[in-house]
Amino acid sequence: MRRVTKLAVVVATAALALSACGGSSSGGGGTTASESAGSTSAAAKIKVGLAYDVGGRGDQSFNDSAAAGLDKAKSEFGVETKELEAGNGETDAQKEERLRLLASDGYSPVIAVGFAYATALKKVAAEFPDVKFAIVDDSSIEAPNVTPLVFAEEQGSFLVGVIAAQASKAGNVGFIGGVNTPLLQKFEAGFAAGAKAVTPGIKVQVKYLTEPPDFSGFGDPAKGKTVAQGMLDGGADVIYAAAGGSGSSAFAAATASKALAIGVDSDQYLTAAAAVKPVILTSMLKRVDVAVYNEIKSAVDGAPLTGIQTFDLKADGVGYSESNSVVEPFKAKAEEFKAKIISGEITVPDKP
Repeated sequence: MRRVTKLAVVVATAALALSACGGSSSGGGGTTASESAGSTSAAAKIKVGLAYDVGGRGDQSFNDSAAAGLDKAKSEFGVETKELEAGNGETDAQKEERLRLLASDGYSPVIAVGFAYATALKKVAAEFPDVKFAIVDDSSIEAPNVTPLVFAEEQGSFLVGVIAAQASKAGNVGFIGGVNTPLLQKFEAGFAAGAKAVTPGIKVQVKYLTEPPDFSGFGDPAKGKTVAQGMLDGGADVIYAAAGGSGSSAFAAATASKALAIGVDSDQYLTAAAAVKPVILTSMLKRVDVAVYNEIKSAVDGAPLTGIQTFDLKADGVGYSESNSVVEPFKAKAEEFKAKIISGEITVPDKP
């Protein structure tokens, strides 16, 4: 994905943490009854539209993370919401109609989940200059009513690469990408760099399920399982899958082969079937939930976010999960590298 200037979102993330704790930054002992009523009234008038990527709510990954942010905002602020899903193989014209439907029905902000919406959003945003839009994973649109929400996926992937290399007994790990795009190449580059930082001679197998303009790689579990099995047969004993709805199939393949797998975007250990939980070493956390929540909160607060919002390690926008205790022996080294990345001592590559 094309990168431009980085804008840390520490303040916005801190606001999220404060909100979650029920705190207030107001001096003098908290929010008054009239202020609370006014805030609730303002939020009730806000209609939030969310356009999912392929896989939609229930993919246990990227889209579900966006859904979690929407659910949190709806619960806290009482905003009205509408969710629409993308289909495999759809055209830009179909994406335009989805965004246009939300905008014309009075939803603002309208949040497009995924870089595949970039072409459609550029056109629709120009048609609705008074509607606030945001897009996850694309920074190419330069329009006053569009806020890009982007992530340092290479940084989080570096850390799970560090964990994978330590956990691998064979010195052989794999990376599965859903679709071969610049965005997914960031995951690949970071993962390989992290693994090699620990074990310079480690073998990193790489395979993408589809090539653009075919985006079915994000929704083809059968193909994902076949590719994962091929990597395991090729000697890999840890596989990192960044493939949307196709990625969870790597868990099944790893279970059958007594290997390990790494999830992506959400903490997939928490949502996976009980039978595959033991093999989920960790997940690379991409806090799409925080980005979506912050976008909605800014609308509720009457101070919409502007400019590119970049969620990196410093802003706690990416990281790794610790739900499965099997990751415990590998955390110290991951934290060591995390500190070096945040300090600038290490710059993680975002291209293979």
